Amino acid sequence: MNKTLSSSFVAVLSLAGVSISDYVQAQQPVKPNVIYIYADDMGKGMLSAYGQRHFTTPHIDAMVTRGTSFDNAYGCMLSAPARASLLTGYHDCHPDKWMISKGGQFIPPTDNLSLIPALEKEIDDGDILLGEGDYYLPQVFKKAGYVTAEIGKLEWGFTATRKQMKEHGWDYYYGYLDHVRCHGFYPPFLFDNGEIVTIDGNTLPNCGKSTENETDETLWERWERNGKAVYSQDLFLDKMLSFIRENKDKPFFLFHPTQLPHGPVAIPAVHPELAANPELTPIEKEYASMIKLLDDHVGIIMNELRDLGLDKNTIIVFAADNGHEIYYSQKGRCEKPYKNLQTGQLFDDYTDKYYSDLAGDIFNGNAGMAGLKRSNLDGGVHLPLIFYGEGLIPAGVKSKELVSNYDFLSTMADLLNVSLPVKKDGISFLPTLLNGKQTDPKRYVVYGSNLGPGIVMNDGWKLRYYRKQGVYELYNLSDDPQERKNVIDKYPKKAEELKAIMLKECDGNLENGVNRYG
Repeated sequence: MNKTLSSSFVAVLSLAGVSISDYVQAQQPVKPNVIYIYADDMGKGMLSAYGQRHFTTPHIDAMVTRGTSFDNAYGCMLSAPARASLLTGYHDCHPDKWMISKGGQFIPPTDNLSLIPALEKEIDDGDILLGEGDYYLPQVFKKAGYVTAEIGKLEWGFTATRKQMKEHGWDYYYGYLDHVRCHGFYPPFLFDNGEIVTIDGNTLPNCGKSTENETDETLWERWERNGKAVYSQDLFLDKMLSFIRENKDKPFFLFHPTQLPHGPVAIPAVHPELAANPELTPIEKEYASMIKLLDDHVGIIMNELRDLGLDKNTIIVFAADNGHEIYYSQKGRCEKPYKNLQTGQLFDDYTDKYYSDLAGDIFNGNAGMAGLKRSNLDGGVHLPLIFYGEGLIPAGVKSKELVSNYDFLSTMADLLNVSLPVKKDGISFLPTLLNGKQTDPKRYVVYGSNLGPGIVMNDGWKLRYYRKQGVYELYNLSDDPQERKNVIDKYPKKAEELKAIMLKECDGNLENGVNRYG
């Protein structure tokens, strides 16, 4: 095993009063395994650690109580840019760091899989790659001698290719390359490390995707099992456990971008904890069961690590890609398109902002924040981020440090002593993770959305651009986390300061921060 510690890691140990000799004698691993579990469309409020009262998420909650959680973590407004940001280390307000292809391209070839290579070539021919010497996330781990794997909803799509998987640095991958196909949970075929593998009993080209907005017909459609034999998340769990067992004697990075709990709702069975809940309707129980299943799988992975003696040599990260989305809409509860149930007015996230109580979301999935997925309000981008590793990560710490999904690559490079030849947007928060040290009081995070770009400062100031009206709004999240009081007229100098930074980060054009996909 390579026993070279990163210079930042050494400095942090010294600041924490821990000598390197103590560190080595305590048999702390220099190259910890890293497992990153990436929930899909799951708001912070869906975890009982953050206030969910209708069901519990005990295994993820244990990561919070026994690890370090970031209360000021940001992602992106939608899954594709979030995944691209995570895997490249760049925010999503640049026009030239990646390409997002059209989704659903692999649905028509279900009955003729020989058509897929030609579709992949067309995607590859139009792809945008990082420049020479610039690393994708798995390449950082490979530089440090790790085996890398991605299992689940692969890369950022909307349709990825096998060539991309290899170019980005994955030693092994299994799952969906098409991010529209994965809106169904019963795939007729998946991609297994370059091979197209068929799934016996799954015969529906749309992978069993059901219809949203609850009716008697949609309830029947979800539970009709013809052509839906094998649930994708069960396949992913088996592959993850196999990968861990096969690589238990090597340092590994396992990235699991799960479909859960992205809808439309699909679950093999309602979870026992929810079956008799009198406050929830059938579709609400089914949706909550998707999160319960994900939590159960986190527990199974933890137990597997313990059984293999890897629990003290592995860091587990749990995060989400973007803000909450409602997949359990029904008349009289929370309806789509989203509207204020008291007034009937549709939310526009400007004059009428989405809040859970006004919309009738019994789960309060966005944890009381304004907005949902696709919005540049905090409910669209403010996410859970939890690190757990027994003896590796400080326990019971809730950090207020501002961090983003595009910081993870730089943080891992810092931990593993991998030099990044090209400057990323992300910065390392390793000192914060290991001893709570603040990275930079003037640090900021930038992100795009369907409404326009937003910027958040480490001191709580936030500026967002609302493109439809061509206006800016300024908030102080420290005093106003629900973004109810626009104070731009009161603090014009602060607004101008943030406008200048936002424009610079959007490469001189705010339109680069307007994401039009999805």
